[in-house]
Amino acid sequence: MIKAKIENLLTEAFKPDLLEVLDESHQHIGHAGAKQGGHFKVTIKSKAFEGKKLLESHRMVYKVLEPVKSFIHALAITVKGEKHV
Repeated sequence: MIKAKIENLLTEAFKPDLLEVLDESHQHIGHAGAKQGGHFKVTIKSKAFEGKKLLESHRMVYKVLEPVKSFIHALAITVKGEKHV
């Protein structure tokens, strides 16, 4: 359910050419923070990130995911795009 919400938020905000959201929560069962939220890996490619610094692109993703942040314990982001500064 959270995975789908993450996909929807990112798709709506960035109209990505590539979006992959992996729920890796099952790999972290028993981890101290696992009870507070899931572990997700996001790979995204969008023209919205062109010309942006990598840190700025990550901040853009975090901002869009603000509505579901309480359901996320760990988030790995890979931004693919051309012309990162």
